[in-house]
Amino acid sequence: MTRDYPDFLPRRARDAGLHANLSPLQALGWHPFFAQQISVDDLTATPPVRVVEVHRSGLHALGDNIDTVLPPRTDVTVGDWLMLDASHPRSSRLLERTSVIKRRAPGTDRQEQLIAANIDTAFIVTSCNQDFKVARLERYAALAFEARITPVIVLTKTDLVVDPQDYIDAARAVSDMIDVVALDARGSAPKTDLATWCKPGKTVAFLGSSGVGKSTLANALLDSQSIETQTIREDDAKGRHTTTRRELHAMPNGCLILDTPGMRELQLTDAAEGINDLFTDIQELASRCRFNDCRHETEPGCVVLEAVDEGILDDHRLGRWRKLMAEDAFNSASLAERRSRDKAFGKMVRGVKKTKDVRR
Repeated sequence: MTRDYPDFLPRRARDAGLHANLSPLQALGWHPFFAQQISVDDLTATPPVRVVEVHRSGLHALGDNIDTVLPPRTDVTVGDWLMLDASHPRSSRLLERTSVIKRRAPGTDRQEQLIAANIDTAFIVTSCNQDFKVARLERYAALAFEARITPVIVLTKTDLVVDPQDYIDAARAVSDMIDVVALDARGSAPKTDLATWCKPGKTVAFLGSSGVGKSTLANALLDSQSIETQTIREDDAKGRHTTTRRELHAMPNGCLILDTPGMRELQLTDAAEGINDLFTDIQELASRCRFNDCRHETEPGCVVLEAVDEGILDDHRLGRWRKLMAEDAFNSASLAERRSRDKAFGKMVRGVKKTKDVRR
């Protein structure tokens, strides 16, 4: 039986989907978690579609023999699944997500920005040069842990250093729960070294700064040069933005890839659990402190501080943990305040409208 696959899937990807016995929806990442949220009648009345591109003007969504553009929505991001209401597209039902990546939006208006949804693996990409910063890797890792996404650190530009082992050791020290892969993004290494996570029907995302090789990695996996790439600046190893929007691409084997723009600012919010998962060593020590509310600064009998004095815990790692926890607490409180204020304002508007309707 011939299946009609979405046009965004390359011919080889469609063939791979057929060989892997994937339906058109499965080739878009559909699996039982989403199916259990709907009924058989829903499939006919409001068929499922996945958002594969987000533009200011609308959402590009694909489904089984469906290719459409929906009105923009602030509560929907790339990777989301919607039950398409053709008569009222803006009212299409958003399905519960397996994961969502979000951050506090840049600026001072205390908004929350959705980055991507329903991602299985996040490749945290950094290069073996001045871009490499443990603190940045920890931020991305905490973001992934909070979203319940499998993080994998990918070190690129290994061809530019004599021995990348120092970078590998530093990356592995971020967390013993995170795999580290070092490679040259321009060769065949991405296909072989990342194959464990790039399975048919899975969705992976590349996260990291501009110029670290995210688009080059994506092109290597896609067997194409469909994503534009640029070289880094030689003076400071900083990259230029090449990817300007978040968009899903299909690998020849049926895995979906999300290439994201480099994020110059990554402010964590509502990520306390992710931070705790990342710093399990500090959490384990803190659980043995004399006081339950120990701040691990000057308190007597603080096991965390004792571990620093004894050389068991690195003082810089403790400092980064403190910074992330303080930042997350501040941003979470700020966003909660904004949500409360917006809710109160909405209630007031509805009250005024109701009063006007009664007077009429």
